Amino acid sequence: MKYFTVGPSNLYHTIPKHINTAINKGILSHSHRGRKFKEIYSKAESGLRKILAIPAENKIFFISSATEAMEIILRSCVVKKSFHFVNGVFSEKFFLLGKEIKKEPAKIEVSWRSDFDYNSIKIPKDCELICFTQNETSTGVALNIKNVYKLKRQKPHALLAVDITSSVPYAKINYKLADLVFFSVQKGFGLPAGLGILIVGPRAIKKCQYLADNNFDIGGFHNLLDLKKKGEEKQTVETPNVLNIYLLGKVCADLNTRGIKKIRKEIEERAKYIYSFFEKRKGFKNFVQKKSIRSKTIITINIEGGSENLINEMKKSGYLLSPGYGQLKKEQIRLPNFPSTDTREMKQLLKMIARNVI
Repeated sequence: MKYFTVGPSNLYHTIPKHINTAINKGILSHSHRGRKFKEIYSKAESGLRKILAIPAENKIFFISSATEAMEIILRSCVVKKSFHFVNGVFSEKFFLLGKEIKKEPAKIEVSWRSDFDYNSIKIPKDCELICFTQNETSTGVALNIKNVYKLKRQKPHALLAVDITSSVPYAKINYKLADLVFFSVQKGFGLPAGLGILIVGPRAIKKCQYLADNNFDIGGFHNLLDLKKKGEEKQTVETPNVLNIYLLGKVCADLNTRGIKKIRKEIEERAKYIYSFFEKRKGFKNFVQKKSIRSKTIITINIEGGSENLINEMKKSGYLLSPGYGQLKKEQIRLPNFPSTDTREMKQLLKMIARNVI
């Protein structure tokens, strides 16, 4: 089966080799508190710093998922008020999680295929944290984060949290303005699911320390202070996902060999080809009409008459596709465009999709 799914995506092509190495060298049997694991941790950390241009002052923490990152951020950095940009399922999840843990989140919400009117947005004066999903996995909308940077500059006391789960490593982040950046590895890095990355700037650590010093609840041992303490020892606060951390370090090395400029160029060229392909054919319609906010990494296509039959037929042919998300499940397919996506195989897939619809 060939996986053209948006998460988990198809594995990066070097993963089988790296798994075999991990088994043959006994890496999976090493103590997760010993020297060997600290070396694995360090290689993954340094590889991420290089591919994502993460400054030395920013901490990198290994957790279980992007959803866990949302909760850690809200518990560690917010007394009451967070402000959320909501334009899809995952940005809404961030907002709803704030409610669930008894914070007082506010939001501005637009339709699933729309951008925000940034000039009219007023961030509340008492906002402690601005929450922004740069690339909505549920819709294929990618927002220009520079617009949020402008709002952030107007509220310098507020922290900024950015979800780049479905745009990493393509997304370019200004870590001087984005205090908390997070993602899971099963999309852009082509790894098995079960590992999340949380990148934390000094202002966020300082805010968490303030909350702790003033007896606010910052959660259990899944808080920024404990993560920082263990991270300085090249450790995690709980038993780590050793295999995935090892694989992340190896894939980062592979990606760094290719170079991020080349990777971004390939993604942009492939996205242009995919969008153009569907625009020229009957029976298909790009869900995101405004070209400036079309994701380069999650491409959502409406199928005339619904997508269910197409998905089933493609599965019979050995191709697994992602349907639309939530209310769009039966109307769409969502195609991945990550570093693990092979251009030649993608073109073959598109031709088969067109034949099945026509």
